[in-house]
Order: sequence, then C-alpha cells, then structure tokens
Amino acid sequence: MARKSLVAEVAEELLDRIVAGEFPPGSVVPGELELSSRHEVSRMTVREAVKTLAAQNILRVERGRGTYVNPINRWSSLHAVLRATSEGTDGASAAVQLIELRRMLETGACELAAARISDTDLAALDVFVSRMRAAHDAKDLEAFVEADLAFHDVILHASENAFVAVLFEPLSRVLAQRRAETSAVPEIQEHAIAMHAGIAEALRSRDPQAARGAMDAHMQQTLDDLRTYVLEA
Repeated sequence: MARKSLVAEVAEELLDRIVAGEFPPGSVVPGELELSSRHEVSRMTVREAVKTLAAQNILRVERGRGTYVNPINRWSSLHAVLRATSEGTDGASAAVQLIELRRMLETGACELAAARISDTDLAALDVFVSRMRAAHDAKDLEAFVEADLAFHDVILHASENAFVAVLFEPLSRVLAQRRAETSAVPEIQEHAIAMHAGIAEALRSRDPQAARGAMDAHMQQTLDDLRTYVLEA
C-alpha cells in the first residue's frame, strides 16, 4: 500500500506541474532518472506514476523518444480536466469550452424541462430572477452568482433526466468560479437577468422549442459577453 501511495504522490505532483504550465501540451516530461532523484523514489515508482497518467491519456509514451504531454482535449480523467480548467494557465480557452459544454447540455435540458417542469419550479425560477435583480442592485456578487447557479439547477432537475444533473455536479466548483469572474461585470449581470427572465417565460409557455431557443440565446449572449468584457478587456 505504501508503494501505491508513493506512486499516487509522484503522479499528482507531475500533474501539478503540467497544470501549472511547466510542461505544456507536446512537451517532453523529465525522464525516470530525473524524476526519481527529485522525488527520492525508485525508478519503478516513477514508471508506475507515468503509467497512471498515461492510462488517463494525460501523457503518451513513445518508445525510444520520450514521454509527452497530450492536449487537454485528449485527457480522459474528469478530475484532471477540471483541475486544468480551474487552475491552468489557458483560462480563456477553458472558459469558452465550458460555455460550449453548457450549450450542448443545457439547451437540451431546457427543452425537456418545458414539458415536465412543475408550477413550483416555475415559481422558484421567478424567485431566483428576483434575487439576481436584488443582488445586482446591491452590488452583491456572491448572492448574484448563487441565485444564477440555483436558477440553472432548477432547470437541470426539472428535465427529469438523471444523467444531466449527475454530469453537471462535478462541474459545480468550476462553474461557480467562472460565474464569479464574468458576473463581476455589471453589464454582464444586466444581460444575464434579461436572459434568465426570458428562459423562465419560455418554460412557462410549455413550448419545448421556445425554451430551447431561449437557453441557446442565453448561451450565445454569455459567450459574446465573455469575449467582449473579459477576454478582450
């Protein structure tokens, strides 16, 4: 068990260095001798640590050439991808990709929710939009983000698709962090309030296509705002 712990420790520190940008995609990571000296472990332990990251497609081993870092879009570990997107150096790309993911999943969830959402959930959406307005007026960023996330959570669960909520749960920390970054801009808050009100109205109409369209418009507005007020600022 001690050996496994050492393997995990070496793998985690190597991942730390990759996430921090010390070894960008396409670069070669240090060899077994250098890593074993750095961590004061055997070369076998280093070899197992590299195998661990290779099994997650974070690294690829090319015999006779070396061990290379794969692009993040090839990684198969959700834990590693979440770390890279929340702590990594390429924040702009990560932010755009997160919106792309939300667009794919949340538009569909909103379409499903239109036919399944309860009156209680519709009332909850109105409450959260009101809280967003109040937080905006009070310049309370934390309360704004909390109400924003809660609004979307209602829709995800109202879709009554168990997989949707489960897929989003691991993203909660990254979503909260990104919302805090973008929602710090007053203009973005104003746009978000209007879009959320439109989504609630579309869901109240029980029209799946209108609901999908409203959520898609919100995702496009979010992407436009990100590029205008955050990435190009």
